[in-house]
Amino acid sequence: MRNAGPAPGVHTDVFTDKLRMITPQSALPGRDRPILTPGTTFHEVLGTPIDAVPDGAEVAYFALGCFWGAEKLFWQLDGVLTTAVGYQGGYTPNPTYEEVCSGRTGHAETVRVVFDPRRISYDALLRVFLENHDPTQGMRQGNDHGTQYRSAVYATDPGQADAARRAIAEYQPRLTASGYGTITTEVLPAGPFHFAERYHQQYLDKNPNGYCPVHATGVTCG
Repeated sequence: MRNAGPAPGVHTDVFTDKLRMITPQSALPGRDRPILTPGTTFHEVLGTPIDAVPDGAEVAYFALGCFWGAEKLFWQLDGVLTTAVGYQGGYTPNPTYEEVCSGRTGHAETVRVVFDPRRISYDALLRVFLENHDPTQGMRQGNDHGTQYRSAVYATDPGQADAARRAIAEYQPRLTASGYGTITTEVLPAGPFHFAERYHQQYLDKNPNGYCPVHATGVTCG
């Protein structure tokens, strides 16, 4: 089971610190070489290279808590060509999973989605993103606590950023009407995406009973 809060005997300040974003000066140093060389890795379900971006395809990045279940949501969509999980939005170059989970890299667990915009729109991907987690929880999703579980959209261009902000603004009244709070999703330009370790890629295909619930609110985008 993944991080479900402080264990008995652990000082609560340690737990609280994991809910605060690290500063660049305090981040772990990381390393020069990537943890996974993506060109050697193929998607377990789709059979495509996990880093491939064919002509005409586009890339989207979404963070919505545990990336195991989140990746599965996207690889099942018609028009999605490949997916991968990794770390984004922080400071430490080429971090390990353990480093990210320490809260000392600043990264969020993120899904990289390569899609054919002629078959599925970015707006449709945003809808899947918003409807399949609780974007109001801040630095957590359900029992998973820490900055690595925050909600985020990392936009590859201004058009994606505008679409994400518009979708969030339109979704907020529907969440409010259902008793949820303010959306905390960050919308930022996409920085470096660090591919996670091989065993994390398509984890729920390799481990069908793996723990990674989807924390959907049940509120649709309309």
